[in-house]
Parts: sequence; structure tokens; C-alpha cells
Amino acid sequence: MPKPEIAHLLRDALSRKGSGSSDFDLNPDVKLPEDRVLRPAAVLVGVLADTGQVVLTKRSARLKHHPGQIAFPGGKQDPTDPTLTAAALREAQEEIGLDPTQVEILGELPVHETVTSFRVTPIVGIIHGGPRFVPEAGEVDEVFSVPLSHLGNPANYHIEGRRWQGRRRYYFSVPYGPYYIWGATARILRGLADRLDQT
Repeated sequence: MPKPEIAHLLRDALSRKGSGSSDFDLNPDVKLPEDRVLRPAAVLVGVLADTGQVVLTKRSARLKHHPGQIAFPGGKQDPTDPTLTAAALREAQEEIGLDPTQVEILGELPVHETVTSFRVTPIVGIIHGGPRFVPEAGEVDEVFSVPLSHLGNPANYHIEGRRWQGRRRYYFSVPYGPYYIWGATARILRGLADRLDQT
């Protein structure tokens, strides 16, 4: 897909109105405390300009939280981050060695609330210049990419379930080759796919 066309499709998708999402979307029986405190975080939904593929990471198997899971580069907003976009770019540089100057920011997707009490803002951008990714050994086992054509097709998503805290919980998944993409990452991508499907 030509570079201008990728940016056009994504900008068009981001311009569409829509509500936020959460880890609880498929589990309406979950009652969330009204006084819960959500910590701000941001992830980079980065699309490679030359291939039209979305950059994802496989988290280190040694991490305490979500070991081995597929995720976007990103994390919590630090006090030194002036904006959520700055947080996403900083985290991407730390986790996969991405130079922030290579990223053309296109906009944001609606906020996603996680079961771990984060209020995650997905920052969408085009990555230029054929970057050479360097995984941060303590956090990332692998950096890989998946075609936007696969992730942007709602038909590739499945609803699955597993027992969690004594109840069966449901979630989206969007497998690709050896990669099992599920949970918050899949839910955010499903929201993007729904928007792309309308373009």
C-alpha cells in the first residue's frame, strides 16, 4: 500500500467519532468502583511507512506483569512527560530504540481502560525511514510487525474466554502466525479495525 494512502486511511479512520473501550467491554457483569483512580498511560500504534505494517512487541517472559504477552510499545505517563504523545514516544525509544523524529503523529484513538487501572491513550503514527529496532533486554523479547490489512479486518477477530478470579472472562483475540494477540492490545486494534472498516 503506497505511503500516502496509508496515512490517508488512518487519518480518515481517526476522524470518525467513537467511544472509548475497556478490558470489561465483553463482561457486562463486572461492577467497577465509581471512585477508582486511573493512571494515565499511552501506547504507540506505529505503522511502518514502507510496508504498511503495525509494530508490536513481545514482552519479556521475565516481567512480573503480563510476561510474554503481545503489546504496543508504551507505558505510564511520567511527571517529566509534557503530553501523552511524549510519553508514548519516550517509551517506544526506551523499549525498542525508535527515534522519535522518525514518527509522524496522526492522532489518537479513544481511551482504553485496563483491568490494572490504567487509562491508556493509543497514539497513532507513521514510522518513516526504515528504523532498526533494538529491544530493551529487560522488557522486550522481540519486536515484530503485522500487516495493517490483517489487523484492520474485523473478520480476523475472535471472542474467547478463560477463567480469571473465579469467573469466566471474555476478550478479543486476533492471532497472526505464531503470535497470539489478545486482551487490551487486541481490543484497541479492534477499535481501529471498526473505524477502518467504515472508510
